[in-house]
Amino acid sequence: MLLDKIALLVYILTTMNVTFKDQNLAKLESDAEFDGGYNSSLVKAFRKRMQQIRAAVDERDFYAFKSLRFEKLKGKRAHQHSIRLNDQWRLILEFVGEAPNKITVIVSIEDYH
Repeated sequence: MLLDKIALLVYILTTMNVTFKDQNLAKLESDAEFDGGYNSSLVKAFRKRMQQIRAAVDERDFYAFKSLRFEKLKGKRAHQHSIRLNDQWRLILEFVGEAPNKITVIVSIEDYH
């Protein structure tokens, strides 16, 4: 029992806090019936990336997975990052605060073509 509580506390303290700018994206992650107007393969990719984001300790973990194509954006969007969902679509993120209280904000899904 004590080990379970310790394991839960370690998990909570070592995973990313995530919030959404668009509540439809929160619903897209949590509601299996909701597709947000996206095709099923994009929804599947989004949910997979959300699992990876939630499992990460911080954004440095994203650089370890080259397939994510984790990139810092430039210009007016220099405060944002992107992760590839597929060849056409990107998940846009922002990081707010400082470790260990840094929050990952899921901003949008954008068409890059």
